[in-house]
Amino acid sequence: MDKLEIYCKKLKLGSEILEDFEEIEFINKKDYLTKVLEKSCSYSEIRRKNRRIKDAKFDLIKTFESYEFKEIELPLTLTEESVKKCEFLEKNENLIFYGPSGRGKTHLAIAIGIEACDLGKKVRFYKVSHLINDLLEAKESGLLAKFLKTLQKFDLIILDELGYVPLGERGAELFFQVIADCYERKSLIVTTNIEFSNWVGVFMDKKITSAIIDRIVHHGHLIMFNGSNWRVENSLSLLK
Repeated sequence: MDKLEIYCKKLKLGSEILEDFEEIEFINKKDYLTKVLEKSCSYSEIRRKNRRIKDAKFDLIKTFESYEFKEIELPLTLTEESVKKCEFLEKNENLIFYGPSGRGKTHLAIAIGIEACDLGKKVRFYKVSHLINDLLEAKESGLLAKFLKTLQKFDLIILDELGYVPLGERGAELFFQVIADCYERKSLIVTTNIEFSNWVGVFMDKKITSAIIDRIVHHGHLIMFNGSNWRVENSLSLLK
């Protein structure tokens, strides 16, 4: 390891700059150093973004590039541009995605999450069933308080597939605790295929159901997914 590599490592400039510094045009010392540092800062931000995406634990990587907004119904409080810019995060507002399976709810949720990571926000993606399992395990091992504290470091929590399976009494109580802790402090994206009136079948308790809905809907925006089934159409297109 030569001296240049050693100093770059000590300053945490990243190995990429070692590959680029010879290609940077030299005009004068100050200009050259400025460009080297600009390059290094750019690489550092890319690494931080990639780390945020990794920490979010998305199921898949989805972006806005292949997403069509024409088949979803935005409320008057939102525009396509405001959704893409994640403006709701600045006010700790929530998004509720409602519609049948295969309409692109998870795709849009992840695309927003990726953009939030790009904006420097900390994001965590959960299938609701997986979150409940983690909560139950944390409670049984005496680590619930620590687990809940960990969730508080995120700016956006995505709760995918709410309603696919009943949560049970203990699961519903723990889920409510997460929602209550996030209320007016963090933003949530909740995807579901069940109308609010039927959420009691998921949480098995009217009072808890009402309390959860109140906290999610307050400062929340309901987005309706009424389009065709993306999964079916994509599968059919592959057969053609």
